[in-house]
Amino acid sequence: MLPEGLFHRKGRLDEAVPANPKTSQPETPTDPLKLHLSDTTGRNIISGYGQGYSEINGERHVAPIVVGPSHLDTAWPAEEKHDIGPQTIRRLASLQAEIVLIGTGPDHRFPAPATLRPLVEAGLGFEVMSTHAACRTYNILVAEDRKVAAALIP
Repeated sequence: MLPEGLFHRKGRLDEAVPANPKTSQPETPTDPLKLHLSDTTGRNIISGYGQGYSEINGERHVAPIVVGPSHLDTAWPAEEKHDIGPQTIRRLASLQAEIVLIGTGPDHRFPAPATLRPLVEAGLGFEVMSTHAACRTYNILVAEDRKVAAALIP
């Protein structure tokens, strides 16, 4: 937290500038915000999510899924209906993604370390989070043209 009367530029505290006491605004202008239009044509995007579902390109899925920019797998192993198990982790490791997101439903539940071993052995980065957080993160990574895969339990 910056002391009162200071602003920071570019998210760095070492570039803090004093505020004008009359206007309470920075004495020097900050850099403009740059927005870029993303083209996600032909890629799987999570278009919605909620309690008990995730939506890929407008199609609602109420069962767990594995999704990547060019991959959608709805054949989730029956024995892993409410959990991420070894079969799903092995499938994720085979998708040649740079990063794997694991959405564990409405709550953040970390799988057993032995279950995640195929991802570690493949040298893949992975994050475990709630499904809603995984959906948001997935879309950001796809927009950045990253090789991402996500396993989502609604």
